[in-house]
Amino acid sequence: MKTKVAVIYGGRTGEHEVSLRSAESIIKAMDRERYEVEPIFITKEGRWEPRAITPEPGRNPGIDVVFPVLHGTFGEDGTVQGLLELADLPYVGAGVLASSVSMDKEVMKRLMRERGLPIAEYIAVRRGRLEPREVCGKLPFPVFVKPANLGSSVGISKAKNCEELVAALELAAQFDRKILIERGIKGREFECSVLGNDDPVAAVPCEIVPSREFYDYEDKYLLDKAKTVLPANLSPKQAAEVQRLAVECYRAVDCEGMARVDFLMEEATGKFFINEINTIPGFTSISMYPKMWEASGLAYPKLIDRLIELAIERHRQKQSTRYSR
Repeated sequence: MKTKVAVIYGGRTGEHEVSLRSAESIIKAMDRERYEVEPIFITKEGRWEPRAITPEPGRNPGIDVVFPVLHGTFGEDGTVQGLLELADLPYVGAGVLASSVSMDKEVMKRLMRERGLPIAEYIAVRRGRLEPREVCGKLPFPVFVKPANLGSSVGISKAKNCEELVAALELAAQFDRKILIERGIKGREFECSVLGNDDPVAAVPCEIVPSREFYDYEDKYLLDKAKTVLPANLSPKQAAEVQRLAVECYRAVDCEGMARVDFLMEEATGKFFINEINTIPGFTSISMYPKMWEASGLAYPKLIDRLIELAIERHRQKQSTRYSR
């Protein structure tokens, strides 16, 4: 009997279109000899629209496992994960806690600091208390201004002076109540994929070479000009350090299933800084999470198999947990 997998995608997020492309790639790669797929689309307004494929004769219509492909708000932040926990359904990827703290860049940085992991200096401000004059000059320019709870570089700006900082704060405030101002690090950008539950492992890291001033949304998904170097041009010692930091970051937020950890390497010092962790990384045809695993010997369809196996394994382990006396 085939495993019935509900793929949830779309959603009320600035990353809606990216989610559609990721889901399309995942569904296409799934082995139809092993899986029956039930696509569930969430509109930008939040309506759930099952787009079920006609069940095979005699097939139980129940869902065996859920594959959330919801990047960003209302999907990658623990909200859908909480719903699936209440429904007692196995699901791919991080749980409620890891999803929520990883989505909030400021909380994630606090956890990194607590573990002694390297992060860039930052300031967090609230939308209702934006006083650019109070924060201007507290960090050396240039700085990066980001919504705390969003991905795919949506709402991110680079500010080189106080005037640009004001505009950057106004843009970021459109997407979140909490905003991060980070010290700009001049150097190179790297990514590293992590996979697993209790014993996570890291893939071969890659380097991102932006075509613009930084790796923004347009550069990631629209222009098709950014370059990737896979494997990254790093010494064995440097590559091992990226992999070590990626796994330590993964463990620090109590992640399970999968994540992609992004890094900056400072040109002046050669030091690696953890930039962020993405618990539902992109799975489009150009996304680096599956490409890094392919370079490490795990093909895309096998990666999908492994993620589903990890989801079922975790759910099975939870069944032995007592919730009452």
